[in-house]
Amino acid sequence: MSDAEQKLLDAQGDFLYAVRGGEVDEGADWQSCRLIVTNKRLVLATGGNKQTVPLAKLSLVDDPPEIEATEYVASFTAIQVGSAVIFLTLPDAQLEETICRATLHDEIVLVKHPAVEGGVVQDTEWEKAKFRYVDDTIKMALSDGRVAIDMDNVGTIDTSQSTVRGTDRTVISVEHTEDDLSVETHLTGTERHTRALTSLFSSAVERNEGDVDELDDMESQVLMALYSGVSPFEMSDFVGIPPDEVEEIYQRLLDIGAVDEVRVRTEVALNARGRNLASDAMSDE
Repeated sequence: MSDAEQKLLDAQGDFLYAVRGGEVDEGADWQSCRLIVTNKRLVLATGGNKQTVPLAKLSLVDDPPEIEATEYVASFTAIQVGSAVIFLTLPDAQLEETICRATLHDEIVLVKHPAVEGGVVQDTEWEKAKFRYVDDTIKMALSDGRVAIDMDNVGTIDTSQSTVRGTDRTVISVEHTEDDLSVETHLTGTERHTRALTSLFSSAVERNEGDVDELDDMESQVLMALYSGVSPFEMSDFVGIPPDEVEEIYQRLLDIGAVDEVRVRTEVALNARGRNLASDAMSDE
């Protein structure tokens, strides 16, 4: 492995060829393997055999064929390599996310940031930026500074078709918080880039979404008040309960990941999951 190649995953897993030569193999069965993902390739090692797939020749499959071998498998990742479709599975590993990160690592994408800030559309131009994903944060350098998207703060994602620099492209619109302000960052690139970006951000949204049924009536009221801009210091008077009960609710919201602690015992701030929960609670009112 060269100095420029970085290993992102090395684990024991299983694979099977669901499609060979364009034909579905109904009788395909799982084979154990050592599965390695770097920023340049995917390697499937079985005994004395090693199959190497350059990431540039690999794409994710959204609608994999149904075969008997997957009936009792909780989850798997399907990839296409030429006319073949390979199913991969790992215990307790985010394989699809790792492949997407590897696909995008150090790639040049087009970024518009901020495209929307505080609900107001900005007059921002598209810029080229090198994609990096470090410690659950996407980091990209732009001409007037850096943009960092904390995946824990991603609230929503939307895709659309638009002409960018004279080419029809898929544009991913990502809503997230930046310095306690809701902003949108738009990203686009090649088809491989946008598929990987969509998968990464969709996974983040799914993790950050919550179920409003987790909250009781007072917790919902506090969350909606935070969403509406009520200061944590004013919460007791606003919802009509003692400060110590407000503190207990804040702790409950911290426990379920709906808020981030800003100052011990006094202040919290909504994050992406909290915004989703508050929005759902308002819809139920």
